[in-house]
Amino acid sequence: QVQLVESGGGLVQAGGSLKLSCATSGRTFNTYAMGWFRQAPGKEREFVARIQWSDGTIYYADSVKGRFAISKDNAKNTVYLQMNSLKPEDTAVYYCAAAQYYRYVYYDTYAYDYWGQGTQVTVSS
Repeated sequence: QVQLVESGGGLVQAGGSLKLSCATSGRTFNTYAMGWFRQAPGKEREFVARIQWSDGTIYYADSVKGRFAISKDNAKNTVYLQMNSLKPEDTAVYYCAAAQYYRYVYYDTYAYDYWGQGTQVTVSS
């Protein structure tokens, strides 16, 4: 079992920045990739970013490309999401997710096996 704990959310003005952290514990030695998703009220949970644990390969949603950056610290078993130039439409609960093995569609929630409880990000206009 893998446990994921997100932190770093909060309230920020439009144009500001936040850095989210996802600390992992448990059987992380077998984790293939980590992803960030977000869910706004009344909306589906949507893909934000993904990083493969072993080689660092990264994918971003078009909506955040150029503004957000995912990274990892292997020694700390932690992944990060640096969010810059935040917009009100970025307001959502942000979830960290772990994929234990490869699936074809990296941007879908089905590809992930463990989820954190989420951290709220609110961007005011």
